Formats: sequence, C-alpha cells, structure tokens
Amino acid sequence: MSLYKRGGVWWYKFRFAGQPICASARTHSKTVAREAEQARRRRLEEGINGISRREQTRLFGSAAATWLESRKAHVAPKTAELYKLAIHHLKRGFGSMLLTDISADDIARYQVKRTGDGAAARTVNMETGVLRQIMRKHKLWGVISDEVKSLKERRDVGRALSADEEAALLTAAADRRYKDSPFYVIVVVALNTAMRSQEIKMLRWRQVDLIKRSLTVGKSKTDAGTGRVIPLNQSAVAAFTYWRGKSTDVAPDDYVFPACENHKIDPSRPIKSFRTAWRNAAGRAGLPGLRFHDLRHTAITKLAETLASDQTVMAIAGHVSRRMLEHYSHIRMDAKRKALDAIAQPVFQEDWLQNWVQSENSGKVERPN
Repeated sequence: MSLYKRGGVWWYKFRFAGQPICASARTHSKTVAREAEQARRRRLEEGINGISRREQTRLFGSAAATWLESRKAHVAPKTAELYKLAIHHLKRGFGSMLLTDISADDIARYQVKRTGDGAAARTVNMETGVLRQIMRKHKLWGVISDEVKSLKERRDVGRALSADEEAALLTAAADRRYKDSPFYVIVVVALNTAMRSQEIKMLRWRQVDLIKRSLTVGKSKTDAGTGRVIPLNQSAVAAFTYWRGKSTDVAPDDYVFPACENHKIDPSRPIKSFRTAWRNAAGRAGLPGLRFHDLRHTAITKLAETLASDQTVMAIAGHVSRRMLEHYSHIRMDAKRKALDAIAQPVFQEDWLQNWVQSENSGKVERPN
C-alpha cells in the first residue's frame, strides 16, 4: 500500500489478488487519499467474496423518480405519462416516507383517501401497481404483498342519465354560486360532445371554431381520440359562445378553461380540477356517486338511441371499448323496437279475435268485413 503525488494530486497504488491497482484519488489531501484507497480495497474484497452491499434506504419520491427514468426506455410514451401521473398522486401519500416504512396499512389508507376524492377503483389499482413495481425493485414488496388487497373494479360500461336526471344535474350546475366559474359550461360541453374530462381541460381556443361549429380534440387518452373533429350542436355552440363572451381579451393559445388561483385567472395554464363543484352539484341533483365520466356515457347512449352507427359514435367519441359497443348495439335494438311499436296498429278487431278463440276447433272462422 502506497500513496504518492503526481501533479499535485494524490494517487494510491497497491496489489490485490496478484494484480496491480493504481488510480488517482482526485484530491490534494493525503488523509482523503488514504481513505479512498481503503474504500477501494474494501470494495474489491467484498466483490471477490460475493458480499453484496446493502443499498441505503431511500425516500419514496427519490426512488420513484429513478424508477420512472429507468422505465422510459422500455415503454411507450403514453405509458410513461400514465406512470408519471400515478407517481404524482402517490407522492401525496408516500412522498416523504422511506420505502422501508411503507406498510400495508399505509397503502389501505391511501386507497380510502383516493376513492374518497373520487378516483375510480381501476385508477387506484393502477397507482398501487406502480408502487408495487417501485418497492419490488428495492426488494421490499414481498414483505407486505400478502396483506395488500386490490380494490374491486366496476365491470359495467357506466351510467347514462335519464332526461329528468340530466335536467336536474344541469339545474344544479347552473347554481349562482358557479356564475363566475366555467363549471356549468364544462358540464354542457361534456353532455353534448362525449369528450373526456382531460380533453375538456386541455382545450385551447384555437381548437374551437364557432363559425364552422366544430372543435378539434388535442392530445387524448388514445391515438384514435387524438385530433378527432367533433361537430358542435346548438347547445355546445351556445355554451362556448357564452363563455367566450365573459373574457375581453382571448389569444388562440389560451386555454378555454384556464386555471384560477386566489381569484387570479392564468389563461396560460389549464384548470386543474372541478372535483368539489362536481360532487356538490351531483349531490344536490340527487345523484350521489355519479362520475363525471358518466356524462360521456350519457352522450354516447343518446347517439346510439338515434341509431347512429358504430363508426359515427367512434368518430365523435374516439376509442370505444368492445364491451361498450356491444352495450350500445342493444340500445339501438331497443330504439328500433320502440320505433316500430309506435307505428303498430291492431291487426284484428277485438270481437273477431274472441270469435276466433271460441271457434278454433271448428276450423270455421268468419273474418270481419
């Protein structure tokens, strides 16, 4: 073991397992150089004896950021975006916790909190799935895996509002407490375009053409939904026109529904959430538990009742799952049956039908004139 200086910098040199080891300690301090030499020798000894060093326990936030970077090269960009969003929510519950301190009870409390905030069971399960992958990478998931239970997911295609329920919801959303808020307009747009919540939040004015009565959807959940052009009906045009009139100076790149914090509007950022307004309005309308996404199901159901084809529905709504398409095909059949029932007329006169029943065995039936 020896230390020496070269160009004012300390170097160390020693032999290990018959091989010369020589390297710069990158320091002007002889004491630090000696410690660097000892640390290098220690690592070599651990390696040759198969001793793995225990990784220092990390905070969840730091571990999540590292994991996300490692996954980006192996997944599609949209999947990476979903991971990023999941981690955003997970940080609120676990960001300041050490990975070793996260327990099954902590995860259960997180599930209750997220569902209480209105998140769907499927969304929460996806988020805890990301948490599972991060903890598994650090060999910490196996200790708690048997105690963590996934939430039961809804298997139905969603709820479609009746005409009376839709009217009650619109009345609640039009409450004067929201007169300076875009909430009522957002509800009207959702009911008349079948757009998803995120698609509405990210709308910019350059995407809305009130003259041609159409809008172009920006980035969507699916490739089929991105860039689709939706014709605007009378209700949607009226809603957008009303909202546009409330602003005196609007730029094409401004968000239609801008962020508002401390009563200050920032059109360069989109609205973050309207969860509280939604929950309150749904409750006053007598529709507790109604999801905003159910407005999309309502719009698509009404399209199906007009006997619109699958192609028309998907052109307007974007991607629609096979389960949903099968559901809407039943709605079309019901609509056709009701339409035909509406034009049905009695085939037989009542007295003739009674005579027919009485004389069925005789084989002689006198038909009416």
